[in-house]
Amino acid sequence: MKRYIYTFILLTFWLGSCNDDDFLTREPTQIIPSDKAYNSPELTLSILADLYNRYNDFGTVENWQSLSGFNLAFWSDSGSYGAFQNNSWGYGDWRTWDYGYIRDLNIFIEGVTASEGLDEAYKTRFIAEARFLRASYYFTLVKRMGGVPLILEPMEYDYSGDPAYLQHGRETEAAIYDFVISEAEEIMEMLPNDANSKSRASTGAALAMQCRAALYAGSIARYGATTPQVSLPGGEVGIPAERDEEYYTKALNAARQLINGEAGAYALYEKKPDLAENFASIFYDKASNPEVIFVEDYKLQTGKRHGFTISNQPRYGAEEEEGGRINPSLNLVQAFETLEGELAPLPNTDDSGNYIAYDEVTDIFANRDARLQGTVIVPGSSFKGRTVDIFAGLQMPDGSVISGDARGQSKVVDGTSMQVVGFDGPIDGLEHVAQSGFYIRKYQDPKDGSGQRGVMSDVWFVRYRFAEVLLNAAEAAFELGQPDLAAEYMNEVRERAGITVPLTPGDITFDRIAHERYVELAFEGLYFFDLKRWRIAHLVMDGTEITSSGITQDIGSATKRQTQPYGMWPYKIYNPGNADHGKYIYKIIRPTRVTASDRFRFGNYYSEIEQSVLNNNPKLVKNPNH
Repeated sequence: MKRYIYTFILLTFWLGSCNDDDFLTREPTQIIPSDKAYNSPELTLSILADLYNRYNDFGTVENWQSLSGFNLAFWSDSGSYGAFQNNSWGYGDWRTWDYGYIRDLNIFIEGVTASEGLDEAYKTRFIAEARFLRASYYFTLVKRMGGVPLILEPMEYDYSGDPAYLQHGRETEAAIYDFVISEAEEIMEMLPNDANSKSRASTGAALAMQCRAALYAGSIARYGATTPQVSLPGGEVGIPAERDEEYYTKALNAARQLINGEAGAYALYEKKPDLAENFASIFYDKASNPEVIFVEDYKLQTGKRHGFTISNQPRYGAEEEEGGRINPSLNLVQAFETLEGELAPLPNTDDSGNYIAYDEVTDIFANRDARLQGTVIVPGSSFKGRTVDIFAGLQMPDGSVISGDARGQSKVVDGTSMQVVGFDGPIDGLEHVAQSGFYIRKYQDPKDGSGQRGVMSDVWFVRYRFAEVLLNAAEAAFELGQPDLAAEYMNEVRERAGITVPLTPGDITFDRIAHERYVELAFEGLYFFDLKRWRIAHLVMDGTEITSSGITQDIGSATKRQTQPYGMWPYKIYNPGNADHGKYIYKIIRPTRVTASDRFRFGNYYSEIEQSVLNNNPKLVKNPNH
């Protein structure tokens, strides 16, 4: 059967109005037959570009919720409040089962392999790139679904009436991880060894994928024993414990190849003297960025663009007065250490419980890990040259508060009209303002027009970067009993953030590993999978309410409860004649729209296979706890 390659053309057949008897037997004129498509480098590349555009992963800048869930942030968007008013997630949440994409990749690989019109150099690279994309999607599948059918060639139905030969059972979870790891190993020499190749697969991208996949598999093997109910007897879910060191060793070896420069000159991004701005720049600086390994790229002139900045920029003074949806939580904000490496809550009260008065609204954030303000826009900081105006009201001498229900509202106080709430809020329940007291900084585009619907943003989405590789290496080394090596790699990342006291081998614990990933990789779509692979998601999100005192406790603990997002609001002291007049205090709050406490059930570790898929293939077994 001749196959056809559809290239960006939507065909609509109005069969009811067609009276040409030969219509259905005509050769299509708006699609490209495979015998032509795979003999032209340009046409083949256009097909491959479409396959890249269909890359499927958990997080993306095209969906701001996907990067900010699990109480990393409060969603200041009225249509999203429901996420904080449900106690649990559905078993089908986060599932994926796109075997149409796998089939298209298999057809592409088969077509290029058989091509007689492409030079061998083109064929080698095209095939390796398609295998990278196929392995990437199997990695996505196994992270969400566990073991799945492994289909590596296009299947054709013979119209015999019996589709049984097309039905495949699930491979073990270990087998899918083994496939991803081995594919990366096989294709890395076929791909360009070029650190400047960011949006197409390279040797570095293959190594980064291998490193992450092996680390995840090692974690599931080691920590899966803590949740025996999250497994299946056939191994479709769960990895044998005895394989943990094998996987950790593979992860460390892959990481060290990248660290040692065997896949090109990757390094931490260190181009700007302001360390907070330096960290933020990793995610939008496309000029000679040594940290970025593999991205989803966007370009305004091609029409491939996104609205992340439109959705999330500080709203006051923004283009079209639009933004403010992701409000980072106090849970995350207080996790950033002091520059001396101390894990401590932001000091809003003294030892006697009295509020501390700060001269400037930014002072409470002084002497903190630079990644804080590279990740979060805090009160008094700026974006696009404009200082955000965040304060919740006037703190009066009698302990009362005067505030407003509109942004920047003024009221008469002691006979004088004065502003009583910030133009960026916070105002409880008012969407698109900083209801937690914070805005997101990571992935925001500082260019003029990026917050405008007619322009939008072309900031890339980083899928793999060098700092993650260092942290992967540190974790694998720790799990293999090499804390000295783990400390070395973690300190590289921490020094870039301005932390002055290095970690010693004796400081390296599981909690330290987890904490470093939490602050370095926040809003990058990885936190969820860390909780799952370590088998601690049901502990971190156990359905128990967080108290205002509990939110400041156990900072740095990997299993610290994260069932609700909290915030911290600044108030301006109004007390003429008093030394504290005009200063700021901070109060810990929980948005009133947060009415439930997240509970991660054992059935959420692996997503439910849709019933229609199970009906069509009786060889598939259900995931556990469904």
